[in-house]
Amino acid sequence: MINDENRKWWLLTAMAGGLGLVLFDETVVGVALPVIQKELGISVLASHWIVNAYLLVFACLVAVAGRLGDMLPLKTLYLAGTALFGISSIVAGFAPDAGTLIAARAVQGVAAALVFPLSLAIVTLMFPEREHGKAFGIYGMVGTVFLALGPLVGGVLSDYVSWRWIFWINPFLTAAMIFLVSKTWSGIEEKKDTRPLDIPGLLLLCIGAGCLVFALMQGPDYGWLHLYILLPALIGGVASVAFIVRELRSRAPLIEIALFRDPTFGAANAIIFTAQFIKMALFIFAVLYFQRVLGMNPALAGAAIVPAVIAQPFLAAPAGRLADAYGCRKTSLVGIGGSLAAMLVVTLVLPLDNYWAIFPAFLFWSMVAPMLYTPPRKAVMRAAAGTQKGQAGGIAMSAQMLGGTVGMAVCSAVFSTTQSYQGVFAAVTALAAAVFLYAWFGLKDDTGIADPG
Repeated sequence: MINDENRKWWLLTAMAGGLGLVLFDETVVGVALPVIQKELGISVLASHWIVNAYLLVFACLVAVAGRLGDMLPLKTLYLAGTALFGISSIVAGFAPDAGTLIAARAVQGVAAALVFPLSLAIVTLMFPEREHGKAFGIYGMVGTVFLALGPLVGGVLSDYVSWRWIFWINPFLTAAMIFLVSKTWSGIEEKKDTRPLDIPGLLLLCIGAGCLVFALMQGPDYGWLHLYILLPALIGGVASVAFIVRELRSRAPLIEIALFRDPTFGAANAIIFTAQFIKMALFIFAVLYFQRVLGMNPALAGAAIVPAVIAQPFLAAPAGRLADAYGCRKTSLVGIGGSLAAMLVVTLVLPLDNYWAIFPAFLFWSMVAPMLYTPPRKAVMRAAAGTQKGQAGGIAMSAQMLGGTVGMAVCSAVFSTTQSYQGVFAAVTALAAAVFLYAWFGLKDDTGIADPG
C-alpha cells in the first residue's frame, strides 16, 4: 500500500526499474541476433545495427537529456521517455523487416537517453543526502540484476516463444513504472537551469559520432577506401573536431571538454568507456561464438554468458566501500588490470572451442567489473570542482554509452574483416592494455583526499 511514509521507496522502485529496463535492453538482444537474422533474412552486419542503432542514439543524446532535465519538469520528461520506450518496443516486436526494427531500436535509444540520466537525478532529489548510499545501492543492484537476466531471458524467449517477446515484455514494465510515478510523485523540489540548450553542439556530436560509427561498421562491407566510407569518415572527423572547438568556447557546453585537462578525469572516463566496450564484446560476440562455433541454442548461450555478470549485483556496493577504504586509484587499477587479465585469457583459449576453458575468465571478470564503474565514477566526481559535478556526471554517462557504441562498431569491423572471434577479443585485450597503462600514469593516489567543494 502506498502512503506518505513509503512513497519515496515506491518511487525508487520505479526509478530502479527504469535503469533496469535500459540495461536489460543492452544485453537481451544479442543472444537473439542469429534467430532475428534468419527470420528477417538479413546479413550479419545488418543484425549488428539492431544493437548499435540503440547504443549510438543513446550515446549521442544522453548528455542533452541530462541538460533537458535541468531545464524542464523531471516528472513530465521521465514519463514521456518511459512511454516512448514502451511504444517503440511494441513497434520493434511487430517489425516486418530489418529497416523497421533498426528504426524502432533507434527510437528506443532516444527513450533510454531520457530515462537513464533522469532516473539518477530523481533519486538524488527525492532522498536526503544521509540516505543516498542506501538508495543508490538499491538502485544499482536492481539495474545489475536486469543486466544479468538479459541474455538468459532473451535466449529462453527466442528459443521457446519468439524473439519478438524480448521487446513485447517492455510495455508491461513501462506501464507499471508510469503507474508508480503517477501515484507516488510528491514534494520533489527542482531548481531549473535557464541557460539555453546547445543545439549546434548536439548536431555536431550526432553527426561526428554517427558518421564515424557508420564508417567503422560498414568499412569491411564496402572496402575501407570506398567513397561511401571515406566521405563519412571525413565528415565525422571534421564534425568531431568542430564539436570539441565549440564546446571549449561555449558558456553552456553539452560536454565540458576542459575537464579532460586533469589526467585523473581523463583516465577514469577511459576506464568507464572500456568497461562498456568489453561488455559489448561479451554480450554480442561471445554469445554469437557460443551459437555459431560451439553449437549452443539461444537459451543455452544466454545461460552460458550469465557467469560474466553473476557476481555484479552482489559486488556493486562493496566496490564503492573498497574505493572509500583504499582510494579510487587502487580499486580502479584492480578493475582494469583484472579485466585485461580476463580478456587475455579469453583471447588465448578461444581456439580450443571449449566453453569450460573460458568459464573461469568470465567468472573472474564478473567479480572485477564493478570496479570498472563505481571507483572511476567517484574519481570523475572528485576531479571536478563543486560547480562542475553535474557536467562531470554527464560526461561519465556519455563515456559509458560511447564505449558501447564504439565497441560494437570496432568489434563488428574486426569480425567482418577477419571472420575471427579471437581477433575480436584480441582487439578488446589491446584496448584494455592501453587503458591500464593510461590509468597507471594518469590516476592520482587519492586515499584520504576529500572531495573538492
